[in-house]
Amino acid sequence: MQSNDARMLMQCAVPTALAGAVAAVVSGVVAGGEGAIGAVVGAVIVILFMGIGVFALQRTARSLPHLFQAMGLLLYTTQILAFLVVLLVLRDSTLFNGKALAFTLLASTLVWVAAQARATMKSKILYVEPEPSAGGAKGEKKAAATGAGS
Repeated sequence: MQSNDARMLMQCAVPTALAGAVAAVVSGVVAGGEGAIGAVVGAVIVILFMGIGVFALQRTARSLPHLFQAMGLLLYTTQILAFLVVLLVLRDSTLFNGKALAFTLLASTLVWVAAQARATMKSKILYVEPEPSAGGAKGEKKAAATGAGS
């Protein structure tokens, strides 16, 4: 994983974890210990699913750039369906409060998507991969980059 990929992952995971912590406190106050556990489980599920998605999307962007947009749409659709399956499987669990889990899944997903949009807008992503120049001197490269000598 390249440094800009890790940076994007951290810029998404940290706000989501903070939202999960807030949700755990609120759910703990409203629904007790079961609510707090449900909120923590919800936040962890979102961080895992969305983190794996970012990793898969970045790999696709590097190896198959022409499939990037289609892969993104497929990935987000699959993640929403996976969240639905998780909700259906865990809806009758007595370990935690199901409503706390569901609301935390929703809130954490919205925080992740907003953080990902912000991180993407703030990042400096090249349109094309620059090809290394063969045999150019450092002075020539610097002059070309700054526009000097034109």
